[in-house]
Amino acid sequence: MCGTLYIVGTPIGNLSDLTHRAETTLQSVDIIAAEDTRVSRKLLNHYNIQTPLISYHDKNEMSQAQKLVERLMSGDNIALISDAGTPCISDPGYRLIHSAKKLHIEVITIPGPSAVTAALSISGIPTDHYYFEGFLPLKKGRKARFELLESLPATIVIYESPVRILRTLKDIERYWGNRVVSICRELTKIYEETIVGMIKDSIQHFEKSKPKGEFVLMIAKQGYQLEKE
Repeated sequence: MCGTLYIVGTPIGNLSDLTHRAETTLQSVDIIAAEDTRVSRKLLNHYNIQTPLISYHDKNEMSQAQKLVERLMSGDNIALISDAGTPCISDPGYRLIHSAKKLHIEVITIPGPSAVTAALSISGIPTDHYYFEGFLPLKKGRKARFELLESLPATIVIYESPVRILRTLKDIERYWGNRVVSICRELTKIYEETIVGMIKDSIQHFEKSKPKGEFVLMIAKQGYQLEKE
């Protein structure tokens, strides 16, 4: 009998956000496939989880997916986790899931934290329609992505690093004008911060205060205006 592949959401910052179901799943499986075993070991140690770890990331995804499928076929139960949040959301994993499903191996989700939904829930801007862009191209195709996204009738969600957040904000102003944005930084961590306002104000803020931590940037659809106090 084949094993089961569990897709397990893990905390995006605060270790207390691991669900009870996720904890018991990570305790019970035969092996955990982790994006960065050093990062995941901290989480497992916090919950005293002794399950063996195996590395599964962008650079070894093709080869590791096949090995993991073979273990599933032999009866092992496997949990897939990312460094933070829900696997396969801007993280590796879909190849493994696709291969497992082709062989009729059961794939079960263990829902947990996600930076996308966490940020949208406190954004203060419309979330009835949103488009998740994830990470923008660094060079090739960057302008084309901005042109494609410009007219979408939805809030655009972008992941960004502290070293590139200013560049991205300036690109948004350049291509789209002075839109309303909501910026979440270091979600669920000690220095969590959310800024809602116009692009120009956000640029000025991060020019004065050096950006730190990981960012979720949400740009309101064209024409949306902040309500006056």
